[in-house]
Amino acid sequence: MLRHALKEWAVICRALTEGRQAVLLRKGGIAESGGEFRVEHTRFWLYPTFVHQQRDGIRPEAQSLLEEAIADRPPEGLLRLEHFAEVGGVYQLHDVASVLKLSGLHLWSDETARSRFAYKQPGLFVLAVRVFKAPQPIEAVEHPAYAGCRSWVELDQELPEHGAVPVLDDAAFTAVLRELDRLLQPTALA
Repeated sequence: MLRHALKEWAVICRALTEGRQAVLLRKGGIAESGGEFRVEHTRFWLYPTFVHQQRDGIRPEAQSLLEEAIADRPPEGLLRLEHFAEVGGVYQLHDVASVLKLSGLHLWSDETARSRFAYKQPGLFVLAVRVFKAPQPIEAVEHPAYAGCRSWVELDQELPEHGAVPVLDDAAFTAVLRELDRLLQPTALA
């Protein structure tokens, strides 16, 4: 049973759920302590949000995913949870060059990646996430307490994840982790 959810652009949630992306790039939300992101939970529901989502904030090849996310948007006041994620690795990036190395692993535009990195205090978190599809969508009331510019939401009840299946198989997710290590780990000097 899972009680927590991570708010993310609906288009990015769509990319995660289709296996087109297995990383999340995070900065802090205004409502978060110090405006800084923290990995408060390593298992969480993906909470698709349309707040701050921008058409020009994603790569051109993601536009069709955005259209699908908009078309599937639940009615006002309803929250639809269909996927949850498990964190397989966390990286904290302190230089924009590292962020740009990841451009093939996510659907943010390079400009969005640069601006998010530079916002307030330079830096970004990268979470490698393995996404699971629930056996059936769970619809719940989207309480006003869930609103606001925050990453984490505590749902009013624990929701079952039993019977969920991974979007990426073991080999595909391991490949993502290896690629992140290859791109972000410094080379040891002999």
